[in-house]
Amino acid sequence: MSAGPEVVDARGLRCPLPVVRLAAHAKERPRGTEITVLATDPAARYDVPAWARLRGHAMVAEEQHPGNDETDGRTWWALTVRLED
Repeated sequence: MSAGPEVVDARGLRCPLPVVRLAAHAKERPRGTEITVLATDPAARYDVPAWARLRGHAMVAEEQHPGNDETDGRTWWALTVRLED
């Protein structure tokens, strides 16, 4: 049974930090690893898929979530990437 994707919590961080954190986390991970980036910055919706595409990885999922107390009412996204190369 799989443990599920690894999580990089970048909520509250602005561009380019969600992608910087993702890249650092992915650096030593093997092919097939799934990483979910949690982000409140709307730019991450475009930056994470672009990062994945440029590096030959696959976008697995994008989920939008309503704001809550943890995110100061800001909408947030869960963006999942599978490492391919």
